[in-house]
Amino acid sequence: MVEGYGFLSVIPPLVAIGLAIVTKQVLPSLFLATWLGALFLAKWNPLGAFLDTVQKYVVASISDSWNAAILAFTFVMFGMCGVLARSGGAKAIANWFARRSENPRSGQLATWLMGLIIFIDDYANTMIVGNTMRPLTDRLKISREKLSYIVDTTAATDSSMAIISSWIGYEMGLIRDAFGKLGIEWGVYLTFLRSIPFRFYSIFALILVLFLALQRRDYGPMYAAEVRARTQGKLLRDGASPLVAKEMTEAEPPEGAPLRAYNFIIPIVAVIVIAIVGMWYTGGGAEGVSIMEAIGNSDSSVALLWASVAGSILAIAMVVGQRILTLQEAVDAWVDGGKSVFVACAILVLAWSLGSVCEDLGTAHYIVGITKGFLSPALVPALIFLVCAGISFATGTSWGTMAIVMPLGIPLAYHLGAPMIPTIGAVLTGSVFGDHCSPISDTTILSSLASACDHIDHVTTQLPYALTAAIAAVIVGFIPVGFGLPPYISLAAGLLALWFWVRFFGKPTELEVLAETRTAGE
Repeated sequence: MVEGYGFLSVIPPLVAIGLAIVTKQVLPSLFLATWLGALFLAKWNPLGAFLDTVQKYVVASISDSWNAAILAFTFVMFGMCGVLARSGGAKAIANWFARRSENPRSGQLATWLMGLIIFIDDYANTMIVGNTMRPLTDRLKISREKLSYIVDTTAATDSSMAIISSWIGYEMGLIRDAFGKLGIEWGVYLTFLRSIPFRFYSIFALILVLFLALQRRDYGPMYAAEVRARTQGKLLRDGASPLVAKEMTEAEPPEGAPLRAYNFIIPIVAVIVIAIVGMWYTGGGAEGVSIMEAIGNSDSSVALLWASVAGSILAIAMVVGQRILTLQEAVDAWVDGGKSVFVACAILVLAWSLGSVCEDLGTAHYIVGITKGFLSPALVPALIFLVCAGISFATGTSWGTMAIVMPLGIPLAYHLGAPMIPTIGAVLTGSVFGDHCSPISDTTILSSLASACDHIDHVTTQLPYALTAAIAAVIVGFIPVGFGLPPYISLAAGLLALWFWVRFFGKPTELEVLAETRTAGE
């Protein structure tokens, strides 16, 4: 780790975020920010910085085994989704949901519920929920921005708190390491469970989606997006550039093909089951390790890749066996689905590259260092949350943020006599903030991808909602519990505050409510 870059270390992520929002061009923004960080590291040698950007960061990001598996999983998973769309299975599912979802509110609730059900992994969550629910939300005139927001919110926030998921082993490992160095003998799994009520941001973010749907209200840029979709039927703004190409969004089954839901359900269920079994196996389940421990210690990227390949083979075999598509047509549909995500994969690679530059510059350590002097025991949980939120937003990585702050946060709470469990919860949920809404986060990118949404539109419409949950987490969550208030009182107060916030600051978005509002105004 190279240290001593001070304020320079935060310039690359700030440039990436600011430039992407201003220009709405993510790829050049990420590349320029990565090159800028490499320029600092190369002692202001522009040619050396360019060479390092390409070889040391971009190529290295692609060759990393975890990243390579995620890229392959993304390509293969969307290849399978291309087959599902052409088979008519996806359309059959959309029709089924449509019969039970008669309006945008029920469509949003169905999407939210599906996001909660698929908790095993955040990557799998975004891919499955986005692609499954997009035909339904399109039909109900729910904007792509709102779909991607729901998909993104129910991904990492849900997976990070699930008692069985690809996250749990990593989170428990960080807690165990910090406890071991301090001689703390608390049970790690019990500590993990006890921290869940203190995941204020994650809980509030999930519930905010529910309240917005139930009250049929929105605010900020999302309100404009939803009114546009309802009144004009425009799912995307004029000039938007969705991350998925038309091969996926315009894929239709052959004329006269039977619409059979099981052609969608069976491959998707196979992906989920094989992913779980794969995580169990790679985590040592075959050697007698418990299923929770095995899944927690698993190599989820490899398990997901296995699952997506198996799901693709099964999907192709089913449609060819039923003579819905020929083998050539099925393979072409798979290729079309896969190639539609090229831009998103390029963004992922550059986001990882920027993360590596930030690591070499010591961005996270700098942000932690400048905040240490402001900590007092009662405020440790709140300030640790803010530090984690800032780092994760700037670097786009929740796991990297946890790895940096957990070894600092637990000893800090221990030596200052600050509340330990709330501090651990603050690290785990604060780190999710950036994973949820940073424009350079892989989960944010994948949510835009799976929802076929313009990436910057997704970020700008989602950010006010993420900030709402974060502010509530600090004001009614971490500050009160730091002074000893039980977490359940904070949770109740936070949910009440969010309900009234949506009620008084949100504006109606349903057509009938809009009509009633206009009539009342006249």
